Amino acid sequence: MSTIDDNSEVTVTQPVQPRKRDRAATRAALLAAARARFALAGYDATSVRDIARDAGVDATLIFRYFGSKERLFEEASRLETETPDAGAEPTPKDVPTRLLHAAMRQAEPGAGAGHPLTTLLVSSGRPECRERLNEQLSETYARHLEQLVDAPDRELRAELLTALLVGINVSRSIAHTPALSRSCVEDITPYFDQVAALLLGSTDPVDAPRAPAAPASALPETSGPSGPSESG
Repeated sequence: MSTIDDNSEVTVTQPVQPRKRDRAATRAALLAAARARFALAGYDATSVRDIARDAGVDATLIFRYFGSKERLFEEASRLETETPDAGAEPTPKDVPTRLLHAAMRQAEPGAGAGHPLTTLLVSSGRPECRERLNEQLSETYARHLEQLVDAPDRELRAELLTALLVGINVSRSIAHTPALSRSCVEDITPYFDQVAALLLGSTDPVDAPRAPAAPASALPETSGPSGPSESG
């Protein structure tokens, strides 16, 4: 299209091409925004407009990609098991640590999206959310851990370890307790492994975390065993 201004100069205006939407990126942005919103405010207090605004897209895309707010919530609150590294065959001993890594995923302080467990916990006033939370904890954590227990009270021990995993997630993503919030998985793993070995009835020794050794200058000097001196 061409226009002529008052100075008889020709100005060519190019038609604006609509930006091509990346379906996968848009869907991922909506899912991340939904997890963050549901984890912050819960299902009932979150609107599709809130989610769409956070994702920077029109709210109608939620219905196009997910069908409804309910289906979006279901996907946002679904736990995913970690995929083993290529060529690596996980052993039963690895399972608790792998579950710890999964529980901490997306629960980093300041993370852009809420952990799926958090979205269910914050919305646990809804019966269907409590039911889904129970189902996911049983299927994702307790069932795998119970198979590893080599001691009496297998179900109880597995659920106690599951409760620890959930507590770590809640402390980091909801309560923001100071020590856990500033700790990384490498800091937590040695202590978690000790508790896991105790609950699972493991016979494998687990090294206790050690405090840094005191510098030699800080140790008192000794001159041998003390006692009464003998004369003659």
